[in-house]
Amino acid sequence: MNTRLDWQHIFEQCRVNIQKAIDPCLKTRGEAQPNLGIGAGGDFMKPADLASETAIVETLKDQGVSFTLISEESGIREYGVSAKDCYLTVDPIDGTTNLTRRLPFYCTSIAVSSTPYLADVYAGMVADLVHDQTYSAFIGEGAFCNNEPIHTSKAQMLHEACVGLDLNAYKTDLTLDCRKIIQNIKHTRHFGANALEICYVAGGITDAFIDLRGKIRTTDVAAGFLIAKEAGATITDQTNQPINVPLDPKQTLNFVASANIKLHRQILSLIGNDV
Repeated sequence: MNTRLDWQHIFEQCRVNIQKAIDPCLKTRGEAQPNLGIGAGGDFMKPADLASETAIVETLKDQGVSFTLISEESGIREYGVSAKDCYLTVDPIDGTTNLTRRLPFYCTSIAVSSTPYLADVYAGMVADLVHDQTYSAFIGEGAFCNNEPIHTSKAQMLHEACVGLDLNAYKTDLTLDCRKIIQNIKHTRHFGANALEICYVAGGITDAFIDLRGKIRTTDVAAGFLIAKEAGATITDQTNQPINVPLDPKQTLNFVASANIKLHRQILSLIGNDV
């Protein structure tokens, strides 16, 4: 299971099975959704979260894949006889609040790596569960949406750009002064599922995405980072350093993902880093 076609097949099966699994949850979204305990990432689990995770695990087992699951819901678990040969970093539903409130923007994120570190992710999928679009990448082979190649935008100046900016800092000390960012970017957006927002940068829909809250988890971004980089994006932390952190449900990070280096430099200059 080490080629793009292998994982493309598995990702497609995962997407189909996730859609089937969460369908009962979608039919009851107008009703109060029970909390099913606290997930490994620290958030309340909803029925759709666990239904999606179960569908992913069962799909991989049916395909005969041994793997270590790193999930925002169940934490770290091993499956199969050679579980440490393959790490599967998963956010079963990114945008659970959107899903339960009938906001049409949520997804599933799956990243595959050879070690439990972000830099070793070699395959990834982010499935838009609303708009029937599947973003995917295999290292060195480009990025795709529904198997068609995608690339980042050619935007050059922030005064013309549309940039995602996550300022959801509930129970977090937001130390970043965001005024310069907001005042110098033509359009800012936030839709509520960061894995998919990173893929929007990959597909040229938006021009950058910024999350400097120290709150986003590796389970949210592991697949999106690979997809965006394979599409041509530049991704670093706020000091312009490469990001390589453990793949763990509790591991958090800061990042800026830009369509190209020129936009990236302009964004970093706004947060006090001239590069």
